[in-house]
Amino acid sequence: MGKRPARCYTKVRGPANTRVGKYVRGVPDSRIRAYDAGNRKGNFPVHIHLVSTDKCQIRHTALEAARIAVNRQLQRNLGTENYHMTIRVHPHHILRENKMMAVAGADRIQDGMRRSFGKPTDRAARVREGQELITVRSYARNYRLVKDALKRGADRFPTTCTYKIGKGEELVKELQKTGKFAKGREKIKEPKEETIDEETDEETEEESAEGQSEEEQ
Repeated sequence: MGKRPARCYTKVRGPANTRVGKYVRGVPDSRIRAYDAGNRKGNFPVHIHLVSTDKCQIRHTALEAARIAVNRQLQRNLGTENYHMTIRVHPHHILRENKMMAVAGADRIQDGMRRSFGKPTDRAARVREGQELITVRSYARNYRLVKDALKRGADRFPTTCTYKIGKGEELVKELQKTGKFAKGREKIKEPKEETIDEETDEETEEESAEGQSEEEQ
């Protein structure tokens, strides 16, 4: 039996349930393990945040999918040394479900129970309105590439999101006036071998040698 869709758990209902281990047993492990990617020790002047516009719950699978999507896009376009990405929320809340039969005609056998407590089935992060979900630190010239990567992460969340510049807004505005943003990773061009010039030099040397031999004769 597969998992229920995200719309079943998006709304925030009741108090948070986070007592894992001591009071709550049988809670599944979180899918997301790493919350940082890129160059952690880098000193980047611009901080760009992905901000939630609604109060909701985000499951750990959605957080992991967003992390993979954003990190892959940044790694391809910027390289691992030119950015630092952080997932700002953690899935501490326990989702419960009163499991029922999923066979044909189950509604005739089992009606369920109102306000049932259920058993732990999943984990989620409770998010406030205006809370920062993902933060990317980079240079001002990479603003558009970072924003495009954050958009891919926002598509994995069950809520609408906006973008906010936490630090370095003046640097980004200066570049917006000139439009000198980076379009991708700069590739180093290898110098071409000068084979044609060597061949022409050899031909001229042979012609000069032939001319000298004719003059001597």
